[in-house]
This record gives sequence, C-alpha cells and structure tokens, in this order.
Amino acid sequence: MGNPTKKLPMIERDGWLLPVEKELTARHESYLRALREIEKSAGSIVDYANGYRYFGWQRDETLEGWWFREWLPGAQDVYLLGDFNGWQRTSLRLDRNPEGVWSIFLPDAMYAERLTHGSLYKIHVHGDNGWHDRIPAYATRVVQDEKTKDFTAQFWNPSPFDWQGDRPIAARSEELFIYEAHVGMAQEREGVGSYAEFTEKILPRIREEGYDTVQLMGIAEHPYYGSFGYHVSNFFAPSSRFGTPEALKTLVRTAHELGLAVVMDLVHAHYVKNLNEGINELDGTDHLYSLPDAA
Repeated sequence: MGNPTKKLPMIERDGWLLPVEKELTARHESYLRALREIEKSAGSIVDYANGYRYFGWQRDETLEGWWFREWLPGAQDVYLLGDFNGWQRTSLRLDRNPEGVWSIFLPDAMYAERLTHGSLYKIHVHGDNGWHDRIPAYATRVVQDEKTKDFTAQFWNPSPFDWQGDRPIAARSEELFIYEAHVGMAQEREGVGSYAEFTEKILPRIREEGYDTVQLMGIAEHPYYGSFGYHVSNFFAPSSRFGTPEALKTLVRTAHELGLAVVMDLVHAHYVKNLNEGINELDGTDHLYSLPDAA
C-alpha cells in the first residue's frame, strides 16, 4: 500500500474541517492539475496572468500600428468591426494561429485617423452557436448606449495617467482594518454614485474613522446593476457606470495619499450567461472559460 495522502495544512490547523477533508483535498488536487496545465502551456502562472499585455489592443511602435488579439480556439471565423470601418461585419478578418489565437494588425497609415480614443468596436464570431457580434474578453472599456441599452467595447487610449509619484501602500504586518464599500451605493443621494464622488466625499470619512484599507465591491463591468457587480461580464473593464478608468485611478491615488490601501473585489467563479454582454460561448463552444454550469 502507498503512503496515505498528506493532510492539507489548513485541515491540520482546523479540526472543524475534518468532516469535509475529502472534498477539500479533491479541490486542491484539481487546482494542482490546472496549475500544471497552465505552466505547461504558458510557462508560468505569472505569464498566464499577464495575458492582458498580449491580448486585446496592443501598440506596435516598430510596425507603427495596433495589434488586436483574442483567444477563441473553438471559433471558425472571426472579424473585427467598429465605427472605424463603418461597422462592416466581414471586412476585417482575423488570422488564427495553432493555439487558437486570432489576430489582426491595423497600420497607422490606414487607421490612425479612424481608430481613435473612444472608438467603438466588437468582434463578429462564427462558431458552433452561429454568428454573433460579441464583446472581446480582453476589452478594457465597455459602455452602454443610453437609448438602446446595448453594451459595446470602446478603444481606450487616453494620455498617460499622471500618478504623481504614487506608490501602493506597503503591506502591514498587523491585521488590516478594512472598510467595505460599493462606489455606486455609497452616496446619501438617490442614484448611482461615481468614482469622483467617492473620492471627494467618502474616502476622507473612511480615513477619519480610523480605517487603513478600503475594499471596493463589484468594480468589474456588469450589465445588471442589481447584482452589485458580482455577475461580471467584462473582467478587464472597470464599470463605466461610475465613470472613466482615469477617475478610478484618481480614486486609488487619492486613497494612497490618505494612507489607505485599496482592495478590489473580483469574482472569477462565475459570470453572466448573457451572450450580448459577456464571455459565455464566446468562441461558439460551451466550455471556453468554464464548464457550462459555471456561468
């Protein structure tokens, strides 16, 4: 007989977990298997996490233009469309590599005056579920049309943000004193609050009460406001309901100036099932980012 499986440290420290030891051990083994797969395909968990530096819109100064990339291994055809090409669905076809990454390069010579800060865009994906206009998984800015209520990705390329020498608050050895807040619901007035209002009115009060950390709930973009931000549709886009990414950066910079560390909630365990706004069935399959029942 082989050696029995070594107990997880958390179970050794906490006897209350013994009744669910089997389930916890199975989950840990599943995690290790997934980690090995990630390291095999991406090299390391860090390289895997830094995918946002490769996918989406990436500037190429050598070629003088923009690359757009999206991982869609199950897709049969992918096109890029937006206001910069008159929303023509099949004029800008992406190329696929063996790993399922679709990409296209837009040179400045042709698109510098059309693909500009604030341009709207989507991808047109042909998969097992048919043809659909979709928002890319790596979109960093998503906005909603006030009339149609449709969400659309936005090409976001402002002037570099001035952090004014800001540095994140150093980790403390003692326990944190955390104030949890929701930007949209933190105001006393009716309506949805903004990053700017939170920065001006709420951060000073949190500091005055003696807290050293502020935890922001539900920052990632979400189509249903009533979910408090936990039915995520766009993981790399801070919610446009509250303002621009620069307004959120100002919030963080100001918090640091006040001596407050900032923690942002992000839920990867599930996402909205919506096809119009989210990543469900993005490449036409039902298992691109999670199993079918995880969405």
